[in-house]
Amino acid sequence: MQEITRLFDFPYYQLEKFNLKKSLVTKYNGEWIATSTQEYIDKANAISRALLRLGVKPNDKIALISMANRTEWNIMDIGILQLGAQNVPIYPTISEEDYEYVLNHSEAKYVFVSCEEVFNKVNAVKANTPHLKEVYSFDVLGKCKNWSEILELGADTSNQKEVEKLKEKVKPHDLATLIYTSGTTGRPKGVMLTHHNVVSNAIASTKRLPIDYGNTICLSFLPVCHIYERMMMYLYQYAGVTIYFAESMDKISDNLKECSPHVMTAVPRLLEKVYDKIIAKGTELTGVKKKLFFWAVEVGLEYEPYGQNGWWYEKKLALARKLIFSKWKAGLGGNLSLIASGSAALQPRLARIFNAAEFGVMEGYGLTETSPVVSVNDMRDGGFRIGTVGKLLEHTEVKIAEDGEICVKGPQVMLGYYKDAEKTAEVIKDGYFHTGDIGEIDADGFLKITDRKKEMFKTSGGKYVAPQLLENRFKQSRFIEQIMVVGEGEKMPAALIQPDFEFVRNWAKMHNVEVGDNQKLVKNEKVIARIQEEVDSANESFAKWEKVKQFRLTPDIWSINEGHLTPTMKLKRKIVKEKYIELYNDIYEH
Repeated sequence: MQEITRLFDFPYYQLEKFNLKKSLVTKYNGEWIATSTQEYIDKANAISRALLRLGVKPNDKIALISMANRTEWNIMDIGILQLGAQNVPIYPTISEEDYEYVLNHSEAKYVFVSCEEVFNKVNAVKANTPHLKEVYSFDVLGKCKNWSEILELGADTSNQKEVEKLKEKVKPHDLATLIYTSGTTGRPKGVMLTHHNVVSNAIASTKRLPIDYGNTICLSFLPVCHIYERMMMYLYQYAGVTIYFAESMDKISDNLKECSPHVMTAVPRLLEKVYDKIIAKGTELTGVKKKLFFWAVEVGLEYEPYGQNGWWYEKKLALARKLIFSKWKAGLGGNLSLIASGSAALQPRLARIFNAAEFGVMEGYGLTETSPVVSVNDMRDGGFRIGTVGKLLEHTEVKIAEDGEICVKGPQVMLGYYKDAEKTAEVIKDGYFHTGDIGEIDADGFLKITDRKKEMFKTSGGKYVAPQLLENRFKQSRFIEQIMVVGEGEKMPAALIQPDFEFVRNWAKMHNVEVGDNQKLVKNEKVIARIQEEVDSANESFAKWEKVKQFRLTPDIWSINEGHLTPTMKLKRKIVKEKYIELYNDIYEH
């Protein structure tokens, strides 16, 4: 049996063990088109042969920029890696200026793009990227070479022996990929991950994923340019999982119904949105149906795993599942029983309700620099505890520094930041990677994240405030879409809030409140008073010095494109504060 030591070994292992008819499945022109394991490997080899003919050498960098996950991305990935070259995935929606920076910093020789939108961005900076030889597109575009030309160039197998020789030379500890983290501050940093970093992480993570090897379907939609979804791709290949690629964020609910997956990955923001949609549907019900619906939600919000609530609760839960939660499940394809959640803190109430409804939401923790998984919950053998990010993966060691910072040692820790020894030395000390997160490990070995070290602040009274804990509690309100707690060096914590405009408008209609456009809505006294009630209610969970004493509403929708959020939906705190500096100054009377 093929031993897996390098990333391109995964498809060959899948061929030997499962030989799937449907390994990778993408929708083209309204039709799902499957690629078998054999075809996947054959095309990847054609890519390797073609790249050799184009003069690509070991350690050359090739960039992939795709709007959505798709079969071509994976074929290119394996084709690039087999030569000992490196794949540089780039997040598609970053600015042209960042495209230019990453392409130059990585010295990418070729770029493969998904579609016209990405091509136009690359084309706009191409003149300033001297290393870049050519751009190819997966979609057929009139003005750009198509990737099918590369497949044709590689159709002649006469140089396959050269490909095999180069494959043999690739060692587990060689660099495999550069992943540029968007970061909440400054220029993107190129995280250097080796084959061994990601291989070890995928195989160790498989042990936490209770799936039926060779008979499982997943839906992939988190961006594969991030290491989280990418590591999962290799994990799925290892476990013989058929991977369906979602068309886009908007089409997820259709795609779930079309391919009925058993497993998927998610970020908390998505789970929040799914939950809000379900609750909105429940609110539209009337009479007994509505009562039953919200009774089930109440039961779900009390959920504890392993029957800890006793037999009477389990009886209620069984009834709630039969009458209400089964309908939620049917709405998401009927088979979904495992959702791996990562990239930000999950509200415990969502972990409760989704697990009560048998969606198997398991929260994990990791960073790009740790390939990414450090720890993850697992329903089996008592390995799940709500409010934690689970137990450490095997061969992973964590020590908690004196200031509470989580420091990680293990096979998943990156080589360092590309061309930046100084920044590398700041985070890797004595063999440990310093995460910048604050946490603790309980007596049973469960890791709990309490906050970002960089994000905690002190008020002028010298009290520490952990904004993420507050924000997660406040976002439980249906009136609040996004919130940023501020107050560093100020006399008290306060908040900038983006209301859930759709929900607020529905509320206003029901209460005959005239709100006007967003600019008027955020100044409407009745709206402000109603949100004040939500703030007061959330404040009850916190100590006196932590309570949000004042807030201001913002008229814009906070988004990735407008720069409020990073590609993984984390707040860019500095930028949000700059955008609303007038509101900030108004709160603190500067």
